[in-house]
Amino acid sequence: MALIITDECINCDVCEPECPNDAIYLGELIYEIDPHKCTECVGHFDEPQCVQVCPVSCIPVNPDFVEDKETLWQKYRRLQIQAAAPAEIQPPPAPAAD
Repeated sequence: MALIITDECINCDVCEPECPNDAIYLGELIYEIDPHKCTECVGHFDEPQCVQVCPVSCIPVNPDFVEDKETLWQKYRRLQIQAAAPAEIQPPPAPAAD
């Protein structure tokens, strides 16, 4: 299940840096969560970190993205592969000029 930030958000900025998947970003009015990146911290922590630090408890489960634990693990593994891929794809450094 991905999480969602409700309009009760006070834009306090504490949730964004806590997300290990960079799923939280500042939207037009409030912070938002990209459901395709949110794993509820599966693979990183036992509990969703944004929920832990939110002072107004405005981060419930997103009913439009209900996922079981195995699906969250698969998403976590996919995100880890994607995060590692750019470093592996980069060409080797050019030789130094004489």
